[in-house]
Amino acid sequence: MSEDQSCIIHHFSHYCSLTKEEKALLVSLEENPTDIKAGSLLWEVGDPAKEFCTLHSGWAYSYRHLESGDRQILEIYLPGDIIGLREFAFSQRLENVCMITDGVVCHFPHKRLLEIFRQSVPLTSVVFAIASRHQALVTERLVTLARRSARQKTAHFLYEMYLRLRQTNGDIDRQFRLPLSQEQLADILGLSPVHVSRTFSLLSEEGLVFRDRHNVTIPDLKALAAAGEFDDCYLHDDVRPLFDLSA
Repeated sequence: MSEDQSCIIHHFSHYCSLTKEEKALLVSLEENPTDIKAGSLLWEVGDPAKEFCTLHSGWAYSYRHLESGDRQILEIYLPGDIIGLREFAFSQRLENVCMITDGVVCHFPHKRLLEIFRQSVPLTSVVFAIASRHQALVTERLVTLARRSARQKTAHFLYEMYLRLRQTNGDIDRQFRLPLSQEQLADILGLSPVHVSRTFSLLSEEGLVFRDRHNVTIPDLKALAAAGEFDDCYLHDDVRPLFDLSA
């Protein structure tokens, strides 16, 4: 896979400038790509946790089933994300991971990441920064589930997805594809599918969000951020000075 085609390089480049050697190390994580169909499980709770994977294309999500039979979606993964970082210190999987869309996944063992740690301090720092961002995303999701209204939850989530997609695709401008079903949105936001539908209707009536099947248009980004009481510090904090090793 070439450097220009590498989603993980685009993702890591958000954090710091990469040398030719560092780009080559990252491309090696995208060797042996595997085509995965929408709805396919990458792994389940309790499976051995011996490897990570990079999401070269497509969307995926992690989730847990509750005793009641309900499902809580924990995290959405986008192209360029590393899946499985949270389980690095565990022998078993802590959550299920499923593809939302068709995609391409590249698996690599834990020891491969350790090799990168030995060869590049900047890449090691970026991996820790990415892990910190993943934790911040989960923390923000917890606040959303526990304390925000349905209107705030939906507005906050949509604005968050917009910003995350913009990080690796600068061509997105107020419109993006959101390949999530009503049921999946409900399981992310802690609402019923009917409540999700009503909330989208409300946001549309207010001129904040327009949804046509899986296409979302945001006419006024600042207004949507205000509706979701969005503070983007957990996504847009300036981390590049951390990687200036000459300082």
